[in-house]
Amino acid sequence: MPTKNCAWLRPIFFACLSLVVALPAAAQQQPPIRIGQTLSLTGPFAQTGLAHQIASEIFVERLNKSGGLLGRQVEYVVLDDQSKPDISRTLYEKLVTADKVDLILGPYGTAAILAAMTVAQRYHKVFVENTLGQPGLATYEWHFSATIGGADSTSTLPGKVLDAFNSTPHPPQNVLIVSSKFPSAQDMAHGMQRAADARNLKVLGFLEYEAGTRDYGTIAARIKDANPDFMFVACLGVEGSQILEALNKIGYKPTRHFYLYPSGLMAADPLADHATSYSGFEDVAPYTSTKEGGEFAAEYNARALKAGLPYPHVDSQAGNEYSGWQILVAGVKATNSLDDGKIAAWLDKNSVETIEGKRDFSGRSHTSASDTQQLKQAQNGKWVAIWPPEARTPGASLIAP
Repeated sequence: MPTKNCAWLRPIFFACLSLVVALPAAAQQQPPIRIGQTLSLTGPFAQTGLAHQIASEIFVERLNKSGGLLGRQVEYVVLDDQSKPDISRTLYEKLVTADKVDLILGPYGTAAILAAMTVAQRYHKVFVENTLGQPGLATYEWHFSATIGGADSTSTLPGKVLDAFNSTPHPPQNVLIVSSKFPSAQDMAHGMQRAADARNLKVLGFLEYEAGTRDYGTIAARIKDANPDFMFVACLGVEGSQILEALNKIGYKPTRHFYLYPSGLMAADPLADHATSYSGFEDVAPYTSTKEGGEFAAEYNARALKAGLPYPHVDSQAGNEYSGWQILVAGVKATNSLDDGKIAAWLDKNSVETIEGKRDFSGRSHTSASDTQQLKQAQNGKWVAIWPPEARTPGASLIAP
């Protein structure tokens, strides 16, 4: 028979209530989830590395404001690999063994990625990267690519570039290929050579230079002598702008020109007006049409301006980095786990929606099945989307003589 006096229950009730109230605070006191990465914050690729760092910091801050990951805050641990693959490898060893990070993300650049991947494989860490230009070299089964070029962009991207210029009133009749000896750049340059040969486009020459070169006087003189209808430059970072500066010094301006992996700064350079490149994200439509894409672009631009970047606008390098974070976090949330094997198993069979579009991992070396790269052009100091036609920035189109 129930008792009329329930006073004896009150201490138990208040004890339980105190426990419930205390749980969120206790959860907040859990150690953060540590995610580590190296980036080229100094050296020849520093400008691009900084773009990746800003994108990463924005993602982590947004993630923590939304409650973190698995009920815990996320700590971003970034180390400077000085644009040197051997240093990147050493630092990933440090991240895993000494710093004891929970998860890792791949660095910037093909050579550094391949060096870091050996460490990930040794310690059985899931490895999401976003700028590997040679996905066929990624043999590690827990490697996943956020890149937008598909399994073989050395075949698909040159075709898109030539399709775009062939759509103009005066398609190019010949091409001069200029390439850094950086592995992924060389691969793409050879891809352009194959594409030109397949379309009976005359190749005037194949000029190469060492990665990190600062004096482009000799290269510039040979470009001027060739005077190509179209110049394809497989470059990285500021190399493209340096080539344009060298050309300007000898009074030559290319008419149709493409740059593979330029820094965002190129668009702001008057010498680069009408230069073209590949893209997966910029701070213009259609890239900013989604809520997250628009908010990310606005936040990135504000931080880039505060940091004093010469081109304070989000570009595809930053978009690639943000997408890599989205993929890794999607795997953690779906598995409710930090177990690398479980995350890898989930990514192997699923797709992830990113600010650069949907990524699946059904292609070779866990790349996405299709190449979704688009082309952009520097117009009036900014990059705008110009190809394919259905994905153009409103009011923009390819400008070519």
